[in-house]
Amino acid sequence: MNFRQVAITAIILLLFALVGTALVVLTFDNTRERIAANERATLLRKLHQLIPPGIHDNILLEDTLTVTDSALLGTTGPVTVYRARKDAQPVALVITPVAPDGYSGSIKLLVGINADGTLSGVRVVAHKETPGLGDAIDESRSDWIHLFDNRSLGDPPLERWGVKKDGGNFDQLTGATITPRAVVKAVRQALLYYRDHQEALFASNASSPAAPEGHDN
Repeated sequence: MNFRQVAITAIILLLFALVGTALVVLTFDNTRERIAANERATLLRKLHQLIPPGIHDNILLEDTLTVTDSALLGTTGPVTVYRARKDAQPVALVITPVAPDGYSGSIKLLVGINADGTLSGVRVVAHKETPGLGDAIDESRSDWIHLFDNRSLGDPPLERWGVKKDGGNFDQLTGATITPRAVVKAVRQALLYYRDHQEALFASNASSPAAPEGHDN
């Protein structure tokens, strides 16, 4: 193969690479907004499972607050709080804490809390728990997550917020204790955060969120 043939081959390969890159960029640009819209719709659907549209008149995805508290919210990063109001009065909110000590890593949660401190519900939004065992925390796998419905720091008493193996009130999963233990703890901590910051969580305007002080130490 002479130099001319080598050069032609190189140019053809370069053109293929450029066309391929252009197609990837074009596809990404065309799907980015669609993916973002789908993610927004999925999040809103999960939020409405915890706070039904009929009990609030504001836009949950716009009335938000960002807070930090590694001790009670399970992460050093920012945690989003979605707030529900009716006639400008607090109705409920959804905190997005992390259970950092799952069996296979961190478990991301949505914790819905009514204004009176009772749980409207809990949902798992991301996890890497073992299929067939720890993944039963997912609503699509079992009803276990509904054990939190209507609970509060007084129901059960604070010292009973644990799995039964640890002397608590919550069932563990068959063949899996670490995963439900992590979720129960994270929900309990989120309720404690709400108890300590309830007024501040609802006080700030969505357009100018001033995060309440956390418990980082």
